[in-house]
Amino acid sequence: MKNLKKLLCGALSLSMILALAACGSGTTTEESGDTQQASGDVPVIGICQYGQHGSLDNCREGFLQGLEQAGLVEGTDYTIDYQNASFDDNMAIQIAQAFSAEDAALMVGIATPAATACYAAAEDKDIPVIFTAITDPVGAKLDSGNITGTSDVLPVEGQLKLIRALQPDADTIGIIYTTSESNSIYSVGVYEELAADYGFTIEAIGVTAQSEVTQAVDTLLAKNVDCLSNLTDNNVVGVLGSILEKTNEAGIPVYGSEIEQVKLGCVAGAGLDYVQLGIQTGLMAAQVLTGEKTCQDLPYEIIENYALYVNSAALAEMGLTLPDDLAETAEEVGA
Repeated sequence: MKNLKKLLCGALSLSMILALAACGSGTTTEESGDTQQASGDVPVIGICQYGQHGSLDNCREGFLQGLEQAGLVEGTDYTIDYQNASFDDNMAIQIAQAFSAEDAALMVGIATPAATACYAAAEDKDIPVIFTAITDPVGAKLDSGNITGTSDVLPVEGQLKLIRALQPDADTIGIIYTTSESNSIYSVGVYEELAADYGFTIEAIGVTAQSEVTQAVDTLLAKNVDCLSNLTDNNVVGVLGSILEKTNEAGIPVYGSEIEQVKLGCVAGAGLDYVQLGIQTGLMAAQVLTGEKTCQDLPYEIIENYALYVNSAALAEMGLTLPDDLAETAEEVGA
């Protein structure tokens, strides 16, 4: 019986495997409280999230809020099949293929690898795909076809202004990025293009896997960088706690690129509100799901407004003082 089940699992899609496991245990499978089985003719929205961390979670929560704001009712107008790829490209591909096999009405890719996987799996059946948390849709080749969504392009100039205001004598900013992540490559390029305008040089180190990130931190600290500035790089953000342990011990501030990173202990950041990013994505998806618009009718959107987030405890630990003009507009998000 074990061999039979093993053979079956090897041939079934991820969603079917989950359903088989549920039947075997006599229970209904539900992931993180979000996965629901399709019933009747209610359209299925397959959400593939590349991995679990604050900003991507906020995108998903905002996306669901956007559907609600558009007047759609879960269980009546749509059901959600939510899957998390755990930062595994192959798992993202399997998830997307499972969505295609179950003829999802719409696929949603949160972060570039998830969106790329969904687009590839949806192409043969011409299933519409909505993406979010993608910095460079053009570079990722997700800017044409039956796909659209929202870009989280970083406010790099705002971040450089913030760092200069908090560290007027700083010279070098360290950045760690994943060499295979097009979002990160794009963002590093923007940093390098604008840094000189604010009197900075950029010391960037590329990694190929999450396991290399903390060693990259050691290398940057040895190069005497004045601070680190995070991107929305999934490998880097996934081990932010370990990064902060090293930088706090060395007395080197780290700047976040969105609110969740600052909550975790970065001193400050010029960044986007990923819940709002998700809401905008959900509103776009609702138009596609109801047939009001097609993806081709909706060019991808760049969210340009950003906010300043500060963690006063982290600032104090680094001996940094927020200038009065920034204090008037910055949002305190520290614990």
